[in-house]
Amino acid sequence: MAKLILDNKDYNIIRLVQSNARMPFKEIAKKLKISEGTVFNRLEKLKKAGIIKGFKAIVDYELLGYEITSIICLRISNGRISQVEAEISKMPEVLAVYDTTGEYDSIAICKFKTRSKMNEFIKNMLTIKHVERTNTYLVLNTVKEDFTVNI
Repeated sequence: MAKLILDNKDYNIIRLVQSNARMPFKEIAKKLKISEGTVFNRLEKLKKAGIIKGFKAIVDYELLGYEITSIICLRISNGRISQVEAEISKMPEVLAVYDTTGEYDSIAICKFKTRSKMNEFIKNMLTIKHVERTNTYLVLNTVKEDFTVNI
């Protein structure tokens, strides 16, 4: 697939949608001084290209009872990183999975309601074939948790 070339209108639409995914096309068009049709067509183009993957609500996990955030580092054997990561990424507690360089092959960012749920999760993770070991870090305080891109 050819690389999509974005212009300022595309970037401005992305900025507005990141700030409020529920903003009506009419309001986006008014703010950017372009037509609603242009907004619609550009958003469709951005979605089709995979630049915009979806629209989600940003929730406060702690208010939902998920008071524990952990960063779980995994050492994976036999070049099975993709296989293990695919399995881990399906687990509902897992918010993000990353391939990494260094001592560990992969990192998972997870949220839990209780320490016992986290303990159970980690023990289950260690039963996954090719997971050699894990190293878990508990987050004490979330200073920033924002996955929007400043473009």
